[in-house]
Amino acid sequence: MPLGAFKAALMGTAGVSTGDVVLLSSQTASSSASIDFTSGITSTYGEYIFKFYNIHPATDNADFTFQANATDSTSYDETMTTTFVRADHNEADDQAYLQYYVQADQAQGTAYQTLALDPGNDNDQSVSGELHLFNPASTTYVKHFIARINTYQGSDFIRDAHVAGYINTTTAIDDVQFKMASGNIDAGTIKMWGVK
Repeated sequence: MPLGAFKAALMGTAGVSTGDVVLLSSQTASSSASIDFTSGITSTYGEYIFKFYNIHPATDNADFTFQANATDSTSYDETMTTTFVRADHNEADDQAYLQYYVQADQAQGTAYQTLALDPGNDNDQSVSGELHLFNPASTTYVKHFIARINTYQGSDFIRDAHVAGYINTTTAIDDVQFKMASGNIDAGTIKMWGVK
């Protein structure tokens, strides 16, 4: 389903024609161990956008993470270099800060990359945001990504996180997996869009 021009602009893809931003897949969690996108990531699109809608963890303060597979791999352990910057403000209005958070970055690591730190599992707490993966089918270049995530934490902070990095492989990436660091994804939806 292609987007209209207005929706394309809202997604940060202004300037592309209306048929060039296409919803490829939508998955809704229900006590899911992970949400996997194992088809549809091809050379058809130069950018893939994953949108997160109210991702709710079963386990309080379990980080929301992602990893990828290069073609013909099944282990979700690609090497990444990443950075993580956060801005926090609590409900009591007595703490707020902006911080580069070294504990959530990787330097040629193979772990799942944290997108959201410590989301709460109260009924009103969840994670929403987006991840942009650029040119995953390239067999020449590493695979860059950026993410912006909003988290309502278990300790009653709101967190705006900016995550960026690259997957250090020149092999095409064709699978992406999202999961909590522990426990299941209790509820929420992830949609994958292709941008030509």
